[in-house]
Amino acid sequence: MKVSWLSKKYVSVLLHILFWVVLFSLPSLFRPRQDTNAQHTNDPGNRLFCQYLVNCFFWISLFYINSYVLMPFLVNRKKYIQYLLSLFAIIAVLFLLNWLSFSLILPERKFSFGLFLFFFLFPCIFILACSIAFTMFRDRMRSDRLAIQKETENLKTELAFLRSQVSPHFMFNVLNNMVSLARKKSDQLEPSLFKLSSLLRYMLYETDEEKVLLEREVEYLQSYIDLQLQRFGSKVNINQVMEDYDRNCFIEPMLLIPFVENAFKHGTGFKNNSEINIELKTQNDLLEFRVSNYYDNSIVQVKDKTSGIGLQNVKRRLNLLYKNEHTLSIESKDNFFIVTLQLKLH
Repeated sequence: MKVSWLSKKYVSVLLHILFWVVLFSLPSLFRPRQDTNAQHTNDPGNRLFCQYLVNCFFWISLFYINSYVLMPFLVNRKKYIQYLLSLFAIIAVLFLLNWLSFSLILPERKFSFGLFLFFFLFPCIFILACSIAFTMFRDRMRSDRLAIQKETENLKTELAFLRSQVSPHFMFNVLNNMVSLARKKSDQLEPSLFKLSSLLRYMLYETDEEKVLLEREVEYLQSYIDLQLQRFGSKVNINQVMEDYDRNCFIEPMLLIPFVENAFKHGTGFKNNSEINIELKTQNDLLEFRVSNYYDNSIVQVKDKTSGIGLQNVKRRLNLLYKNEHTLSIESKDNFFIVTLQLKLH
């Protein structure tokens, strides 16, 4: 996740310095210009400015004490009475320090409580309001950033879990194919094992990547279809068109196989009309994948415990990875179960 420029520490420090410089420079803009030949050391105007700088230090201290001590340890813990008492105590201390600094810097002037209210206490209230607003904004940004990080980690964890479910489910079906060929003592068992080896190589070494080339995913699909053809032979009519696609596009690994698995699982085993159609093509970075299989309404199929795992997982993965960049259509028409996926590739 990219870090916002506002959250960078040096940017925050620079913004704070700029804020204080601009804020405390405003009064000096309206200060009358002094005679350059005057004795600056004893000039009351210069000593007033020194007192103003001391007050600026007090205001800055109030800002950060409230923001980094009082609010985190009292307001955030709902200790509001302690917070108000602490503020009164700090302002009382600042009053004493202001009186002491005024007496030392401007001994010839009489300390006025009215001037103290206008020139020191009111700015304190303004600085305190700025501190509260800044703290609330900072905490909101921090909570939003943590929420985004948490959501990202949750998505990564869920995607890893979903992907881990796809592989065992697929292997369960492939191993059943191997058992079937072994029972038939088929000559296709050895080439089937080589195909299986190729599939395992893909699953072990490439599916850990976030994206794989679409060409590798298509090769994976083709290996799976070849294994199924060796199992069913002429019992299933398979029509496939998977050549018109951009080989430089990337896709989430093992995203398409559940649709093909589902077609073989529910579109075979009929005495007649067992048919599966698979079509894949891309155009302008848009992938269109269509899988349809024949089904007989008169035959009640008994679902096992793993039924539907693949399709449910791929739906969830599509919603997580391509939330607004895909459309998935599942329909039944003329005894055909049809799945159509349109996906924006990257």
